Amino acid sequence: MQRKKISKKIPWWQTQVGTAEYTLIKEVLDSNYINEGEVTKKFEKKIAALVGCKHAIAVTSGTAAIFLSLKALNIRPGDEVIVPDMTFIATANAAELCGAKPVLVDINPIDLNIDINSLAKAITDKTKAIIPVHVTGRAADMKTIREIANKKNLAVVEDATEALMSKYKGKYLGAWGDAGCFSFSPNKTITTGQGGIIVTNSDELEIKLRALKDQGRPTRGTGGNDIHNTIGYNFKMTNIQAALGLGQLRYLTARVKRMRRNYKLYTAQLKNIPGLSIFPCDLAGGAVPQWTDIATDERDALEQYLRARNIDSRKYWFPLHTQPPYFLPSGQFPNSEKMSLRSLWLPSAFTLTDEDVAAVCREIKNYFGR
Repeated sequence: MQRKKISKKIPWWQTQVGTAEYTLIKEVLDSNYINEGEVTKKFEKKIAALVGCKHAIAVTSGTAAIFLSLKALNIRPGDEVIVPDMTFIATANAAELCGAKPVLVDINPIDLNIDINSLAKAITDKTKAIIPVHVTGRAADMKTIREIANKKNLAVVEDATEALMSKYKGKYLGAWGDAGCFSFSPNKTITTGQGGIIVTNSDELEIKLRALKDQGRPTRGTGGNDIHNTIGYNFKMTNIQAALGLGQLRYLTARVKRMRRNYKLYTAQLKNIPGLSIFPCDLAGGAVPQWTDIATDERDALEQYLRARNIDSRKYWFPLHTQPPYFLPSGQFPNSEKMSLRSLWLPSAFTLTDEDVAAVCREIKNYFGR
């Protein structure tokens, strides 16, 4: 039976800005100090405290966060950095920006995170770092990755850009590596428009990172007769961006709660549908699903079906080895090649209601004839 098209569009994701952000941004504008300053410092301290790390260094994006972390860990041209084959391309681009070679490895088809056996086999004498990606808030196997890294003397930079407030074995993601990197782009739990942050417990690394993001200056300068002890760049987060972030933090608890509820509703209402599976998320262990995702051989047809009924969803990334900058022959990454074409993010915004999720589930059941 033909069902009526949903009148209200159900978004895959939706950014939301409240009155608190307007007030805080106006305070910055009124202060006439809109560059990076005390407001950014306040934002850094709040993020560090939230994820249980000693230091947080705010930067311009998640990509910049990964690049600067690698640079501070002395990753250089000729070095190899292990990157999962299925991730947003920024992960590999950050390694390339250091002059290093991103070495792609296959993923685990169960949770789409880096495959440990593939990782171990990819280590060579040139390998200097591993970038585990916590796909949609699901933890990579950080315990084993840390063991491998410690044994081989490798740096670990966590791509936690999709994992703010997500826990693994009682510890926040981002706090497991030498450095952890978060993103505040518009499709994340909190946003600063564009922006990112690096967290670390290393005093030495924090000093290096602050110089690297500010033209080699260890402390804020004047732009005149400053001392530049090292090479550096300009990756500062402005007070305006930080004010937006501070306002967004006021809603963090409620947003995380809603995202976890979305996942619970989807798993309850979409169970036992032949040909469809929901990727796991360890809610009991503290995981936070940035987005709820499913796998089905009918991914493309389902996405079109939902779109025709005013429901947005998002197809997964193509494997990095299929992208022109990192092209490699097919057959080396069987899991990413298969799962990329089967995986779909369902509407997951913290703005969704229980009724929205139920409507999505009804249409999915209708598609599969359930």
